[in-house]
Amino acid sequence: MTQLSTKILWLFVATLGAICFGYLALQNGESVSAIYLVVAAVCIYMIGYRFYGRFVAYKVLELDKNRATPALVENDGRDFVPTNKAVLFGHHFAAIAGAGPLVGPILAAQMGYLPSMLWILVGGVLAGAVHDFVVLFISTRRKGRSLGEMIKDEMGKFTGGVAMVAIFGIMLIIIAILAMVVVKALAESPWGLFTIAMTIPIAIFMGIYMRFIRPGRVGEASIIGFVLLILAIHYGSVIAADPYWAKIFTLEAPTLAIVMMAYGFIASVLPVWFLLAPRDYLSTFLKIGVIVVMAVAIVLVAPDLQMPKANTQYFDGTGPVFAGGVFPFLFITIACGAISGFHALISSGTTPKMLENETHALAVGYGSMLAESAVAIMALICACILHPGLYFAINSSSALIGTDVVNVAQTISSWGFSITPEEITTLTTNIGEHTILSRTGGAPTFAIGVALILHELFGGVDLMAFWYHFAILFEALFILTAVDAGTRACRFMVQDILGNVYKPLGDIHNYPAGLLATALSVAGWGYFLYQGAIDPKGGIYTLWPLFGVSNQMLAGMALLLATTILVKMGKARYTWVTLVPAVFVLVTTLYGGIQKIMPYEEGNKIANAVSHVAAVSIQSQKIKDLEFKLNNTKDEKEISTIKKEISIATQSKVGNLLNAILCV
Repeated sequence: MTQLSTKILWLFVATLGAICFGYLALQNGESVSAIYLVVAAVCIYMIGYRFYGRFVAYKVLELDKNRATPALVENDGRDFVPTNKAVLFGHHFAAIAGAGPLVGPILAAQMGYLPSMLWILVGGVLAGAVHDFVVLFISTRRKGRSLGEMIKDEMGKFTGGVAMVAIFGIMLIIIAILAMVVVKALAESPWGLFTIAMTIPIAIFMGIYMRFIRPGRVGEASIIGFVLLILAIHYGSVIAADPYWAKIFTLEAPTLAIVMMAYGFIASVLPVWFLLAPRDYLSTFLKIGVIVVMAVAIVLVAPDLQMPKANTQYFDGTGPVFAGGVFPFLFITIACGAISGFHALISSGTTPKMLENETHALAVGYGSMLAESAVAIMALICACILHPGLYFAINSSSALIGTDVVNVAQTISSWGFSITPEEITTLTTNIGEHTILSRTGGAPTFAIGVALILHELFGGVDLMAFWYHFAILFEALFILTAVDAGTRACRFMVQDILGNVYKPLGDIHNYPAGLLATALSVAGWGYFLYQGAIDPKGGIYTLWPLFGVSNQMLAGMALLLATTILVKMGKARYTWVTLVPAVFVLVTTLYGGIQKIMPYEEGNKIANAVSHVAAVSIQSQKIKDLEFKLNNTKDEKEISTIKKEISIATQSKVGNLLNAILCV
C-alpha cells in the first residue's frame, strides 16, 4: 500500500466513524439502529490503536524489542513463562475481561445509551488502554514486580506498605463482586452450572494436550476445546431436563458462593499451564468469536436501540437499577468498560512474567483493553435493544417491583415504560428459565440480548434457550478467568506484605508460603462474596457502586505511579498522557466515595439511597420499630413475619456498615 492510499484509507475510517458517532448523538425522538453504534466503535478503536497507541508505545515509552523480559531472564516454568504473543493476548484479555464490561454498561443503560457510549469509547481509548499498557510496561522493566512493590520502590517503604495493604483490600472487593455476578447467573440454573463445570476438565485436557501430547499446537487444542464446549452446552439441556441430575446441579446462591471459594483456591495454586492459561485461551477464543459474531449479527439483523438516548428522569439518581446521579455514578458504574484499576494488578501481577518480547506490550496491554471496551459496547447494545419495560423488570430488585408478574407489569408501566404480563412470561418461556424477574447482576440481561439477536439468524424462537445459555457460558467464562487471575495476583500481594514480616513468606517460589497466601486471599474475598449472596437486595444494587469506587481509585493510584515513573525516565513532557486521566478518575471517584459516607438527611431520598451511612441509620430505626411491634403482638404468624423482617434488616444494616467502613 502506498503512503497516499494509506492516508486515504485512514481518512475514510475517520470520516465514517465521525458520521456514525454524530448521527447517534444528534438523533432525537426516533429509534436508532444499533449498526451505527457498532461502526462508530470499530472506527474509533482502529484509529485509537493505530495512532494514539503507537504514539504512547514509541514516543512516550520507547519500547525496545532487543531488551530481555523477566519471562526470559527468570524462566521457571511456573510463574515466569515466555508465552506466544497470541496466547498471551488471550490470557491477558481473559484475565482482565471479567464482569465489569458486561455488567457496568448494562446497569448504566438506565441513563440511556448516549452517556454510556461516550464514556466507553472516549474513556477506553484515552484512559483505560493507556492505563493497562503503561502499567504493563513499567512492571516489565522492573522484573515483573507488582503494583504495590513498585509503589514501595518509587515512594518509600512506609507509603508502599500502606498502599499494598489498601490495594489488597480493594482487590478483595473487586474479586468478590466479580464472583458474585457468576453466582447470581448460575444460582438455581442446572443447565448453566453443568456447562460451566465442564469447562474445568476441558481446560485441563487442553493444557496437557498443548504441553505433552502436541506441544505448541494451540490451534488444534482450541478447536477441540470449542467443540467440547458446544457439546457441554447441548448436554446441559439434557441435565436440566432430568429430575435426578437437575437436582444435583441446582444450587442456591449461598452454596454456590462456597463452591466458588473452593474453586478459586484450587485454580490459583495449580501451575499456570495446567488450568489457567489453557482455559483463558479457550475462553478468549470464545469471547473474541462471540464479539465478532455479535458485531456481524447486529449489522445483519439491524436491531433498533429501544432505550431512550438520554433517560433524563433518572439523571438525578432516582433510578431503580442503581442509586446515584449521572455524575459521578455513571462513570463509576461503567467501570471496566472504560478504565479499570483491576487491570493494573494483572498487568503487574501475572502478564509481565509471561511477556516474550517488550514490543508485544502494545498489543497485549493497549489492544486487550480496546477489546474489552468493545465487549462493553456489545453489552450496552444488548441492554438497549430490549424494551425498556423488560429491561427494568429484569434489573430492578424484587423489593422495588415485587414478585408477581401482574404487579411487576403495573409498577413498571407506572414509571412510563409500558409492559404487559404476557410480554414478560413469553420471554421467560422462550429462554427456558423459570423467571426473568429481578435477575439482577447484568449477566441475564446480556444473555437475553444475545439470544434475541442470534435467534433471528440461527434457529428462530426454538433455539432462543440454547443461545441464552450459550451466552451465560460466555459470561461465566469471562468472569471466572478474572477471578482466577485476580486470586493469583492477590497471592503475590499477600506474599509481598508477609515478606516484610518474615522474609521466607515473601518468596514466590516457596510453595507452602504460596498456599498460605492463597488461603488468606480466598478467605478475604469469600467473606464479601457470601455477604452478597445473602443480601436481600441481590447484592448488586448495594455493592456494585462500591466496586466501581474501589476499582477507579485503584486505577487513579496506578496512573499516578506511572506519572512519577515517566518523570524519572526524563519524559516529563509526556506526563499528560497519564496525569489527565488520573485526575479525572480520582476526582470522580472521590466525589462518589464522599456521597457514599454522607449521614442520613431527613427528606433527601436520593442522598439517603446512595449513602451507606444513611442506610445504616434507616435500617437501625426500622429494627427498633419492628422490635417494638414484636413486643406488642401475640399473633404467632405475625411474630414469625416480624422476626424474618428483623433478620433481613439486620443483614442490610451490617452489610451497609461494612461498606461504609470500606469507603472510608
